[in-house]
Amino acid sequence: MEVTIMKFPETRIAVAEHRGPPELEYETSKRLIEWRIANRISSANHRTYGVHYTDPHSVAPAEHRVDFCVSYDQTVQPNPQGIINKIIPANRCAMARHVGSRRFNAAALHLYCEWLPKSGEQLGTYPIFFHYVNVGPNVQEHEMITDVYLPLS
Repeated sequence: MEVTIMKFPETRIAVAEHRGPPELEYETSKRLIEWRIANRISSANHRTYGVHYTDPHSVAPAEHRVDFCVSYDQTVQPNPQGIINKIIPANRCAMARHVGSRRFNAAALHLYCEWLPKSGEQLGTYPIFFHYVNVGPNVQEHEMITDVYLPLS
């Protein structure tokens, strides 16, 4: 798997925060989708991200945290979906691409378990995050593209 070290730029985002069991992540992501539709935020002009604060396999379900995000340069106004503003800070990152189902991300596993121990690099303080390159109801599982960013110190 190809890994590239690159500088990820500071990115303002609109966020649906998920706290709790991974099985409920879809419900959280639906809030972001509803907000996007209501505000006419297209996936063609705004990138979709997931910021993964915890590994759902290594924390209790109630402790699991992930933010579902869309790039958004404006101030998010109060809204019924609970969407808020945050920032993905500028980071030096290792990036790898995963193609296929988002249920299991081989690139994230590769970066953490294979690449990082051999690279001489150290983890940064910001959590791993995913750029969902293609999103929407017409994207088939085998066509899904996800760029995985592992922040480095």
